[in-house]
Amino acid sequence: MTEKRKVVLFIAASLDGYIAAKDESLEWLFKVEGEGDNGYSEFYDTVDTVLMGKKTYDWLMNHELEEFPYKNKECFVFTRSQIQGTEDVTFINDDVTIFTNQLKQQEGNNIWIVGGGGLLHYFLKEKLVDEMILTVAPTILGNGIPLFKEGDYQLDLYLKGTRNFNQFVELHYRVKR
Repeated sequence: MTEKRKVVLFIAASLDGYIAAKDESLEWLFKVEGEGDNGYSEFYDTVDTVLMGKKTYDWLMNHELEEFPYKNKECFVFTRSQIQGTEDVTFINDDVTIFTNQLKQQEGNNIWIVGGGGLLHYFLKEKLVDEMILTVAPTILGNGIPLFKEGDYQLDLYLKGTRNFNQFVELHYRVKR
């Protein structure tokens, strides 16, 4: 029997749990002294599919990238609108839970949920996330865009491991079922 694909959150946050400043800036993150790419390449090689919400996609597109950052991965963007796909992205307005569970049943590597906010909140409530790799920066923002939205849900986690990347600490959790 082949192992089911996992949905993994890989993200950085401030010590007080924010993924961006109120103005959606990540400048604070780039001020922290890391080590290499802080485990990004190693993680990126474990995924072949990327999922994100339309707001995260729009944020990426508004930052004048030289090229789409997930070009060599299958990328799905969840949206409520009917939008024509591009060479790099398929826009999905199907039921998120059904679509994600179908992806998890297919052959392949891990599935990365990119970004935070509404889509992540939904994924957590519906227990679609299997693992979380959270890289904590030694910065306190005081306010901003929270990694975890307040809500009526609880997830119990198992700590798989920790690593340091100079000033960053990576926490790797498996969601208990």
